[in-house]
Amino acid sequence: MILDVKKNKVEHIFFDLDHTLWDFDKNSALTFDFLFKKHAVNTKLEDFLQFYEPINLKYWKLYRDEKVTKDNLRYNRLKETFDALQFSIDDDLINILSEDYITHLSSFNHVFDGTIELLDYLKTKYNLHIITNGFKEAQNNKLKGSKLDHYFATVTSAEVVGVKKPNPEIFNFALNLANANSANSIMIGDNYEADILGALDIGLDAICFNYHKAIISPEIKVVNHLLDIKKYL
Repeated sequence: MILDVKKNKVEHIFFDLDHTLWDFDKNSALTFDFLFKKHAVNTKLEDFLQFYEPINLKYWKLYRDEKVTKDNLRYNRLKETFDALQFSIDDDLINILSEDYITHLSSFNHVFDGTIELLDYLKTKYNLHIITNGFKEAQNNKLKGSKLDHYFATVTSAEVVGVKKPNPEIFNFALNLANANSANSIMIGDNYEADILGALDIGLDAICFNYHKAIISPEIKVVNHLLDIKKYL
C-alpha cells in the first residue's frame, strides 16, 4: 500500500484544513469561552459544547448537501444548541454571537500535533495545496494566524468554486488551479465522505487522518497521527 503511493510519483498534496491541520474543536471551544464571558452568557461551556459539536457537524453536512445557506448554518447551529440546553436567549444575541464567532475564531490558532513538522518535511518534496469547504475569508485568516499560509501554493475554497466537497467540481477546480492531475496528486483529510470518498470518486488517491477513531474501510489508507503520513510520502 505504501509502495503504491510512491509508485504513483506524487507531486501535489492537497490538504483539508479544519479538523486536519487546524484544530477546529479546540479553537472553537476557546472562541466560545471568550464570547460567553464577553456577552455574559451564563451557561457552562462544557454543557454547551456537548450539544454544539454534533449539531455543528450536522449543519455542515446540510451545508455540503446544499440544504442550508451559510446564514442558516451560522444562526441555526447556535439556536438549536441553546434550545437543546433549554437556555433562554433572544435572537438578537444569537445573531451577535454568530457574527462575533466568525470574527474571533481565527484569534485562536492551535494546530494538530505534528502539523509543522509534517509540512516542513513535505514542502521540500511536494507542492502543497488546500481544499476547504470553509468560508474563504475565515479560512485565509486561519492560515495566516496559524502561520501555515506560506506552505501552500494554492487554496481552493468551496465559497469561490460554488460547490463543496465531495462534489467532483471542487476537486477538479483545485487540480486545474495547481496545474496538477489526479495521477500525480493525493488528498489528505479527516472527513470520510467529503475528503476521502470525494477524492477517490475522481481517481485521486487519498489518506484519511482518523484522529476521531472512526471505523474506516480497510481499503482506505488511514493514519491516526499526522506524522504517520511520512510512511506514505
